[in-house]
Amino acid sequence: MVKESVNLTINGQPYEFLVGEKFGMIPPSETLVQTLRKRLELTGTKESCDEGACGCCTVIKDGKAVTSCMILTVECDGSDIVTIEGLEDPVTHELDPIQQKFIDCYAFQCGYCTPGIIMSAKALFMANPHPTGEEIREALAGNYCRCISHYTVLEALDKLAGVESDQYEVVKEAHEEDE
Repeated sequence: MVKESVNLTINGQPYEFLVGEKFGMIPPSETLVQTLRKRLELTGTKESCDEGACGCCTVIKDGKAVTSCMILTVECDGSDIVTIEGLEDPVTHELDPIQQKFIDCYAFQCGYCTPGIIMSAKALFMANPHPTGEEIREALAGNYCRCISHYTVLEALDKLAGVESDQYEVVKEAHEEDE
């Protein structure tokens, strides 16, 4: 059976897309990341490897972290999707606690991978508000950062979870040697 339309809720907003090859329709081969970025201009979700290996395009689909480059939009019919843009509190306009902790701990460098990492972490914290350090590392196993900011990312998430961490010790020791 061929789908004629796809209904999604993205960041709390309902959308209906017609499926087909005509102008304005979603081709059956269009990935979720393409729909988010090109049709909805939700550019916080990054497009990078197109192979599901780097995690830059991670979004939350029905409560689970997924790489949006590996899922077709037509496969998401009836799904609830949350992107990095959807984490802000709609009433107070405050950042999500994970986003704020990233800022507080300088847990990013170039920032390209940051939305995907935050979305993977958000899915983890939604399922488990107090993950262990090992659970945090497992949840981020599909995210790749070329700037090597993983040390500060892990430090920020460990602090948020209340986990004792030594991830940042290497950086602290280097800083102390400079003084």
